Amino acid sequence: MSEQVSGTETRAAGRPRSAEKDTAILQAALELLASQGYTRMSLSQVAAAAQVSKSTIHLRWKTKADLLTAALAAVRMADAPPPGKDLRTNLVHILEDFAATVERVNGMALIGTCLAEEAHTPELLALLRERTVLPRRALLREALEQAQRTGRIRADADLEAAVSALLGPFYADHMAGRGGHPEWAEQAVDLVLAAIGTRD
Repeated sequence: MSEQVSGTETRAAGRPRSAEKDTAILQAALELLASQGYTRMSLSQVAAAAQVSKSTIHLRWKTKADLLTAALAAVRMADAPPPGKDLRTNLVHILEDFAATVERVNGMALIGTCLAEEAHTPELLALLRERTVLPRRALLREALEQAQRTGRIRADADLEAAVSALLGPFYADHMAGRGGHPEWAEQAVDLVLAAIGTRD
């Protein structure tokens, strides 16, 4: 496939980007991430799978790390569940969405790659934190803060520690070889709420 930018693309450089191309590129990147892993996949492979030129990708994302973390950000939960839901239901829903996203893109392997490559490609881990890790933590903290304001959570509760405690079992279970059991999110939420919740 030619890597040169076509005349049409050159003329359209100042126009709004094509949403269809964006979607095709991000989807191709996710599929290759899951099947090839971060290290083995290339922008040329993404371009071929999305049926665009490599230059088209570079017009949108500067590096492979930029593209991959943008693709991951596109599939994560963007907003917290509606505030009318029960706190426990909200937290379980956020955790289950998190687990589904990680499993869909072979995310544990990507996390390992990010940590292993931190010395050589620090922007990969930085972008992963900025676009996926911190927004997910913010969703959980938002739900806990709302419950704290209404008296469901103790006023002195350390909410950052609670967020880590909610997410931690997913990683710990994976390392222990017991990942994927369906009740993990409910168990994590129940343990945390038992520790920081107020007694009605």
